[in-house]
Amino acid sequence: MIETISIVAGYGRCGRPDAVERIDMSMGQLISVVGPTGSGKTTLINDIELFANRDTPSRRRILINGAPAPREFRNNPARNPIALITQHTTFLSDMPVRRFLMAHSSVRSGTGEDPELVAETIDFANQLTGEPIDLASRMTELSGGQTRALLIADATVICSTPVVLLDEVENAGINRTRAMQLLRRHRKIFIFVTHDPRIALLSDYRIIMQQGRIVQKFETSAEEQTASRYVNRLDESLTYLRERLRQGHRLIAREIQEVA
Repeated sequence: MIETISIVAGYGRCGRPDAVERIDMSMGQLISVVGPTGSGKTTLINDIELFANRDTPSRRRILINGAPAPREFRNNPARNPIALITQHTTFLSDMPVRRFLMAHSSVRSGTGEDPELVAETIDFANQLTGEPIDLASRMTELSGGQTRALLIADATVICSTPVVLLDEVENAGINRTRAMQLLRRHRKIFIFVTHDPRIALLSDYRIIMQQGRIVQKFETSAEEQTASRYVNRLDESLTYLRERLRQGHRLIAREIQEVA
């Protein structure tokens, strides 16, 4: 059983070592990876997904419970404990959503399809996306936001993987605050690669990347937790205006001033 995943320092593109020697991530934590575009965020989560052992360009090591990952984690996809959800994820299968979730629940339980697990998964997904997902819809008909919401729900509720990597999911238009609230109910390690201040401030801590290096690790302070409530209000105001536009309404100055 996985209890911790550790990142042991490697090197950035410039050849300088990571400034943080080791980062331990425990079950139940939400972690953000932040930094400018091109700072090495995706490289870091690739290291985690590949269970790097000084054999990637960064020369980092990823430890599971303080030891190198078992070989079967790399060689047997069925035993891989990590799910990766990227901003470019698309479905290749054209099966209905219900059939997909039923098949996955059957594999998970080992005893057949689990309608209750499927119902919990679709309820989770529909709390993240503005347009509800119909179980009768075909997978390839889903929008980008619905796809990401469904995959996050599937990885969280049905999938047995204890570690979930989420790469810039804020670009999919999901409800970020609700997502963080729901994810905290599940004892997994969630790692967000993000540019979004809302996600960063709702995380337990954030890893700062620059020039391919880990340069800092910040725990979310009490002051930042207070500031996050103000950030949330700003974001909710923008979300309201965005939805008004999506529904075909005109925006007037008075309305913008009222939500600002």
